[in-house]
Amino acid sequence: MLKLIGAAVVVFFCTLIGMTIASSYSRRPGEIRSLLNALQILETEISYGATPLPDALANVAARCDQRVALLFSRTSEELMSLRGITAREAWDIALSEYYPQSALYKTDRAILMELGASLGISDREDQVKHLVLAKEQLKLEHVKAEEASQKNTKVYNYLGFLGGLTVVLILI
Repeated sequence: MLKLIGAAVVVFFCTLIGMTIASSYSRRPGEIRSLLNALQILETEISYGATPLPDALANVAARCDQRVALLFSRTSEELMSLRGITAREAWDIALSEYYPQSALYKTDRAILMELGASLGISDREDQVKHLVLAKEQLKLEHVKAEEASQKNTKVYNYLGFLGGLTVVLILI
């Protein structure tokens, strides 16, 4: 009886580990999609609303998905803090807080850092061009993320369960 309970616990926890790994693959496409929507809102705020950057970022944070709102709200807070930092520095601070808890890869972070480097240093039209470029790059990463999610989610779900069964069979 004790062996049976132990075997069930091993299979359960191995399955749970597989599901945890699989969930990180399925989170990334949704997060990139949320970033794309937020960048579209920011583009609209800058180009059509002619909203100052700190206010535009605060508006984006209020209207976008909660998964990415921290990036925009934190950048806005840093810009409004009157510490005399540039938009790039504020973006970098916010990105360093946002990135570790996100499901994004280093390539996604590089795109966002590149966007941050161009924030607040040019006119509206140039800002919009940089936003469009970042959105196009993120769209390509979104396609890759969707493919990886479809492929790897099932693999890790099955691998966790079958790995647990394998460990139980080896131990018995």
